[in-house]
Amino acid sequence: MQISDLVGIFEQYKNASAANPPKNVQQDYEQAADTVPSSHLADAVSEAFRSDETPPFAHMLRSLFANSNPDQRAGILNQLLSAIGPSALASGALGSLGGAPRGGSANNVSAEQANQVSPEAVQQLAERAEKQNPSIIDQAGRFYSQHPQLVKALGAGSLALIMSHLSKR
Repeated sequence: MQISDLVGIFEQYKNASAANPPKNVQQDYEQAADTVPSSHLADAVSEAFRSDETPPFAHMLRSLFANSNPDQRAGILNQLLSAIGPSALASGALGSLGGAPRGGSANNVSAEQANQVSPEAVQQLAERAEKQNPSIIDQAGRFYSQHPQLVKALGAGSLALIMSHLSKR
């Protein structure tokens, strides 16, 4: 599908809201996600993370983490740990990562280790990361733009907001 083919689809999302998403939002999102540049999708996902119409960022991240495969889990954990720094491991924020490195680079959580972390712990870590380093929202948006099928786990309301943002580009 070409960008020009999406114009008609995007028309219905110009003023879309999370409270009343179009019925075909899942299919429309799939077509758009496969066609638009990943930078546009990253911006749209970040906007959904920030929106007052969606659950808080940390709650959304919890949902995405719960629906992720082990490699994706490790990827977002490493993003969160980069935003906070290794102090999150030292403080016991992720106590279930007993074998994780405790110094130097925080980007060392393996897929196996990430699979031991609960979605609740990720939610708490995301809350902390957002407070310490608000740019984590954009980092997470970029990360999940590389995994567009996973973004569908956010639900129809969030997808409608993502489509609305994309329709304005």
